[in-house]
Amino acid sequence: MRGTGRPRDIVIVGASLAGLRAAETLRAGGYTGTLTIVGAEQHAPYDRPPLSKQFLTDSTPADTALPVPDGLGASWLLGRSAVGLDPDSRIVTLADGTRLPYDGLLIATGAAARSGVIPGEPGSDQGVFTLRGRDDATALRAALTPGRRLLVVGAGFLGGEVAAAGRALGLDVTLVEAGSVPLERAVGTEVGAFMGMLHREAGIDLRTGTTVAEFRTATASAAVTEPGSPVGALTGARLSDGRTLAADVALLALGAVPATGWLAGSGIEAAGGVPTDARLRALFPDGSVVPGVVAAGDAARVPQPLASGAAPALGHWSGAVEQGAAAARTLLLGETAPVFAEVPSFWSDVHGVRLRSVGLPALGDTVKVHECDREARRLEASYHLDGRLVGALTIGRTSRLAAYRRALAEYAASQRP
Repeated sequence: MRGTGRPRDIVIVGASLAGLRAAETLRAGGYTGTLTIVGAEQHAPYDRPPLSKQFLTDSTPADTALPVPDGLGASWLLGRSAVGLDPDSRIVTLADGTRLPYDGLLIATGAAARSGVIPGEPGSDQGVFTLRGRDDATALRAALTPGRRLLVVGAGFLGGEVAAAGRALGLDVTLVEAGSVPLERAVGTEVGAFMGMLHREAGIDLRTGTTVAEFRTATASAAVTEPGSPVGALTGARLSDGRTLAADVALLALGAVPATGWLAGSGIEAAGGVPTDARLRALFPDGSVVPGVVAAGDAARVPQPLASGAAPALGHWSGAVEQGAAAARTLLLGETAPVFAEVPSFWSDVHGVRLRSVGLPALGDTVKVHECDREARRLEASYHLDGRLVGALTIGRTSRLAAYRRALAEYAASQRP
């Protein structure tokens, strides 16, 4: 019977950073059984953060491939999507009909860009793009040619980075944001205003308090149609405040949704991500553990000690690394595996400065700004919930994060079950 004792066959669905780190941890932990890694893309695992930065701006695209250690001994099934999971029989089904039995399963399928939410939204072949994977970045890079006008919808981390890349390439860039400042929900109005200043100083036309109500194409409105525009090509947009603007290329940076649709019918309610316990074991709706199944990365909702056990969506590089390794240890050790209590962290590079954060800034109800030097481009802020430190953020002051990280790690450790 499958699932008794140490796993003999482990399947990782998601040839991602989390999936690769899990595979490495399994082998380092002494696992010698069969290891199968399934990936919907044709690419082997690669690093995603450069896709919105130097991959777009360098004369030669940055090499984003992640090193795969010699001796990993995995069977790679790339370009093949998972379409179903039967947790009772312990079988994953692929789109081509392949059935993969498992003793242990890691779900690491990541997330997909949110799209299709704006009327008149054309496809990427007509000028409107999303950015999640390498193929998306390759297509967007090809569209960012001199003389074109770039519209970025959403001034979060991804939107801000692509807008900055567009300016670095010499394009006219308009950045549209529904909030009063960029990143308002993620890091608050103080830091958001600082980021808005950086965008405007770089020559970006930042429009806040509005969003795109409708895209315009060469056949949609004579008011914005330009002579010679290909039929159906993007020519601009109408904003929710009634203004119109011209654009040849647009990026939708409106967030992401977990790529968990393939779990429909499995009994796992995963529309918002696979719910897990503190050891990253997947859970059924009644809170019971799905036998032999763990989840990590953007596809998972992992309890955070800093959030009193709530499981906010994070989507950070560090989370994929740490959760992938932790999920692998759970597959090997079961109940004796350590609980997950890592402190989240993230960074963003825009306009020559680096924003770095630890903890969960979005959780705070109070922001304390300890330094804000706009001329020197330096900032330090801490975030508190009911008086308790829950996060910190710096721009140009990375060394100051160490003390915050220690304090947050101590609190997280104190909350372990």
